[in-house]
Amino acid sequence: MGGLRILIADDHEVARKGIRSLLETHAGWEVCCEARDGREAVECASQLKPDVLLLDIGMPNLNGLDAARQILAILPEARILILTVHDSEQTVREVLAAGARGFLLKSDTGRDLLAAVEALQHRRTFFTSKVAQMMLDGYLRPHNESETFSQCVLTPREREVIQLVAEGKSTKEIATALSLSVKTAETHRTNLMRKLDLHSIADLTLYAVRNGIVHVE
Repeated sequence: MGGLRILIADDHEVARKGIRSLLETHAGWEVCCEARDGREAVECASQLKPDVLLLDIGMPNLNGLDAARQILAILPEARILILTVHDSEQTVREVLAAGARGFLLKSDTGRDLLAAVEALQHRRTFFTSKVAQMMLDGYLRPHNESETFSQCVLTPREREVIQLVAEGKSTKEIATALSLSVKTAETHRTNLMRKLDLHSIADLTLYAVRNGIVHVE
């Protein structure tokens, strides 16, 4: 049986290096890629096919949750551990909906990272006790159906576009990032605003933040 191949995606270099140094203390584990954002993580995953992926949520260009969805569409057997500073019930819901196998707060990384990756290595899930309790409470408590609808109304491409708009990218920059024509990128943005009944870039940005597409840390 070969070693475990791991991808790390975080837009902070210090965080990536710290995580890598922790992981490499474990015999048989290899960090095969470090990605600076979600889009780079998807590209690396497609090329290198890692076993376990550690994804920060709040990354530029493509957030960790949407990256997770795209990666699992390419590599259904991949196991994803989400790292975040956010521990709200809504964030936990989004992590589960994205198909991740584990959820770890960055504040717990030093203590729990190796145990989390070991769990995923053996095809188990990993959630800290606080998050597990939140999950239980969340599933026992009915949630607002309109909130769920707002999460599901956008296609994956629309979520990509809205994140880039919210990050202040120009239409030309969005077109380049998504390999689209400028006209198509502009059409996506116009259709998004019509679909969501929003009337300005500020409204679109606020929607992105409120719905977890862009995370403010």
